[in-house]
Amino acid sequence: MRVSWLSRVLSWVAAALVGGVYGVAGTIAHSVMWGPIPIGLIVAAIACAAILVAVRALTHDRGAAVAAGLGMIGMLVLISGVGPGGSVVVPDSLSGQIWTYVVAGIVLLVVAWPSFSRVPVRTEAPAAQESEARES
Repeated sequence: MRVSWLSRVLSWVAAALVGGVYGVAGTIAHSVMWGPIPIGLIVAAIACAAILVAVRALTHDRGAAVAAGLGMIGMLVLISGVGPGGSVVVPDSLSGQIWTYVVAGIVLLVVAWPSFSRVPVRTEAPAAQESEARES
């Protein structure tokens, strides 16, 4: 059964919204430090990677993973600038720069990862199986 184009587009929209929510949450939380440990950056990266892998695995659609990744990156870019009150969510610091590149790297890795379900399975030739059966 083929998936209709409407359900595919709706799944991409839903994936973009979910990616956007995770992008906002990760962008806000990335600067949390626990002593010298950047716990916010670690947890946010794991959460963003987990949702991208889940979207890719559950939908079996690279397009949905792209949509979720674009939602993440889009929200990161949107809230990274100076706000109307002069506040900055992602300061121009090492942590902010690392977060920007980590999100982009995670999205690229998950989207570019090959789909193993479409890789052909190698089988042995029947002659080789017969000769093994005769030898035993």
